[in-house]
Amino acid sequence: MSSTDDLANEIQAIESKVSELIFDSVRAQLRGEDDGAADVERRLSKVRRSLQKAEQLLRGASED
Repeated sequence: MSSTDDLANEIQAIESKVSELIFDSVRAQLRGEDDGAADVERRLSKVRRSLQKAEQLLRGASED
């Protein structure tokens, strides 16, 4: 496994953690517990998309 694959795997693990935080935020919104949860969800969704793009780029780089 190359170092880019290792880094892509680490990014994928972080993306999974961010996804869990997004789900926590959505659950808080549904329960009406957190007024700022929608903003947190939006920011985390942007982070997750950026992480997914980074992972894809790294995986593509390992195939070159």
